[in-house]
Amino acid sequence: MSLRLSGGRKLLSPPGDIARPTASRVRLAVMNMLAAELPGAHWLDLFCGSGVMGCEALLRGAAKVVAVEQDRRVGATARSNLELVASSLQPRPSVQVIQQEAIRWLGSAQGESFDLVYADPPYAAGLYGALLERLAAGDWLHPQALVLLEHATKNPPEIPAGWVVEKQKEYGSCGLLVLARS
Repeated sequence: MSLRLSGGRKLLSPPGDIARPTASRVRLAVMNMLAAELPGAHWLDLFCGSGVMGCEALLRGAAKVVAVEQDRRVGATARSNLELVASSLQPRPSVQVIQQEAIRWLGSAQGESFDLVYADPPYAAGLYGALLERLAAGDWLHPQALVLLEHATKNPPEIPAGWVVEKQKEYGSCGLLVLARS
């Protein structure tokens, strides 16, 4: 499968069928929605797969992308894609790829806070509640941070107390929730 950024640049696709890259129309809609927030932003990409969402964020001015992927081969693809895009930009943004299960990483690591968090876990895995709990429990979010959850349209995640839905969109079988801390 060929994977292209919205500007046309080709990226590496992850091996096999492990990853499920975010559809180009969803990526474009997300980037347009976040256009004002992206310049200078710190972007956290959980369950990053190919890294395409982080690459799109870099092209639109994100200063830093931290991508978390548990599969070693898929993470290597994400690292290659993110480094390729970052190397073409001036000033060069910071890119980091962490090979670990995302929820475990959120529970064990603590470094910095992020402006934008994008999470695209396996839809049926039931990870949304634990993910939001870990984000809320740590100092992962800047005060005005947004968390974007990609999910199956037919099965939107339950939103725990402490979060408010800022936007809710549907793109065919893919849904997107934009959340903020309440």
